[in-house]
Amino acid sequence: MNTPVVLQVAATPTGPALVLRPWSLAEAAALAEVFQDAELRRWTSHTVKDGADGTRWVRSQQQSWAAGDRFSFAVLEAQSGDLRGRLLANVVLKERAPGKPAAEVGYWTAAHARGRGVAPRAVEALTGWAFDTFRADGLERLELLHQVDNQASCRVAQKSRYDFQRVLPAAPPLFPRAGHLHVRRTSP
Repeated sequence: MNTPVVLQVAATPTGPALVLRPWSLAEAAALAEVFQDAELRRWTSHTVKDGADGTRWVRSQQQSWAAGDRFSFAVLEAQSGDLRGRLLANVVLKERAPGKPAAEVGYWTAAHARGRGVAPRAVEALTGWAFDTFRADGLERLELLHQVDNQASCRVAQKSRYDFQRVLPAAPPLFPRAGHLHVRRTSP
């Protein structure tokens, strides 16, 4: 995937316009700041303690884009004509492989962006992009997983039109608690 991908999402009465684009090193410091939030760290499997960690994490995301198996987008508050707005969230398409019918969607939202409809709109934009980009390569469904006690993520899945499928058993150490599996299928 050599063409830079930029997705734009219109503002709503309660939420800002969004720009989704691959992560750049310019966001490393903002990423470290966002990860100071204990609630975010509670639900994510990685931590970013400082700017150096942020730089390593962004470089890892860039390498995954180049490999074509993980596509992580910084979600920014749109500024008129500028692609460097305030960091609001991350959305990611994971475990993508040619011919594989399923991939996983993940996301997190910065504390200052919660409750503004950022996550569902970003997940919806990622979902549309994923199906448009990879349907011809065999992508038929996207899976969204979250811990059973993460009610906010369950609401995001529902708002993003991902249907609840089943409860998944805990799988320590990566998944210490049971989870929910939500699925969205491509339209014919």
